[in-house]
Amino acid sequence: MTYRAPKGTDDVLPPESRDWLRAERTFADLAETFGYDAVLTPHFEATELFARGVGEATEVVEKQMYTFTDKGDRSLTLRPEATAGLVRAMIEAGGVNGTAKIATFGPMFRYERPQAGRRRQFYQGDIEYFGEPSADADVEVIEFGARYLDEMGVPDVVVALNSIGDAADRAAYRELLTDWLIEREGELSEDAANRIESNPLRVLDSKADADIVENAPAPMDHLGDGAATHFEAVQAGLRRLQIPYRIEPRLVRGLDYYNRTVWEYLSTGYDAAQDSAGGGGRYDGLFELLGGKPTPAVGVAMGIDRIMLMADDGDDEPALDAFVVVADQSRRDAALDLVSELRRRGVRIDLELAERSVSAQFKAADRRAAATALVVGEEWSDGKVTARDLETGTEGAVAIEEIEGWLKSR
Repeated sequence: MTYRAPKGTDDVLPPESRDWLRAERTFADLAETFGYDAVLTPHFEATELFARGVGEATEVVEKQMYTFTDKGDRSLTLRPEATAGLVRAMIEAGGVNGTAKIATFGPMFRYERPQAGRRRQFYQGDIEYFGEPSADADVEVIEFGARYLDEMGVPDVVVALNSIGDAADRAAYRELLTDWLIEREGELSEDAANRIESNPLRVLDSKADADIVENAPAPMDHLGDGAATHFEAVQAGLRRLQIPYRIEPRLVRGLDYYNRTVWEYLSTGYDAAQDSAGGGGRYDGLFELLGGKPTPAVGVAMGIDRIMLMADDGDDEPALDAFVVVADQSRRDAALDLVSELRRRGVRIDLELAERSVSAQFKAADRRAAATALVVGEEWSDGKVTARDLETGTEGAVAIEEIEGWLKSR
């Protein structure tokens, strides 16, 4: 029998896996730069957490969750998104005192039709700013996502921005929109018509109904004073930081917990059905909804799978700083000791453990994408190795005690 990866999942192998590691490292480094601490949560949670937090009438909960019953007869679900689990973790730990800034990175799971940039197991990097109600927190989180996309080489990014108002604004708008949609129910797709009562805001971003909902009332035209002032402050902050944005009056995003600011990152240079590289919003009511004390919050999720498709192809960086080629097998132990010592000093270095010809070892160095070959041969007795640049073919002698500095200076 031949086994294959489940539909909608991918094996990521070298050399592509190096780009994925870079994506994770870049995210972690940037999160640390912005002052966000790492949090790790389970990959599965109680099903009720997502039904209550994300929203029972959302497409995620209705159609896309991987739910199972464990041996203790508990209903569990592979996490379809990170925020509900992160909020649960903070509540379980005693809640937020003052503010908390946290980050996480890892796989999420949704059952949906696989296509480029949309997988059943997909990866996200999330940051969440808990306890800060000001528009400055929204701006910081939006800036983080824009900076991450820039560092990952995603071109022509613009922030699609909207406000869906506070809870009271949203309730009044929902009633207005429901009445508007009911009048046009016969013109809508079957899926949109079925959502009029349960989740009318989701009809706004139905691509099948785009021509109809283009003229629907927009959430931002029905904001209360507090939400309107907050939204103006968010826009002012983005202008101050020179982050390109455009107002998308019918952007609502697919999860029930959002209020006030919502946004997505679009790459205008990427021509595909899935053109969003990530998105986020404010969710001031989620802590209380999940049993915690009221805590303002705003966060963003970056879609790593799509970012990998959108990113510009840059120069391939070497996977190894050096590869040791043993030209004199009598000096094999010396070569092993050299590799071990350089690894202790943080040099990315390897060698073939089997006794192979010099030619075969050079081919291995090329396969491993090493920048330099260090040849251990007769010159070792003079305290030197021969260093060959594997891209240009140029070579020269380097003193053994200077190898580390020579490699790091390149």
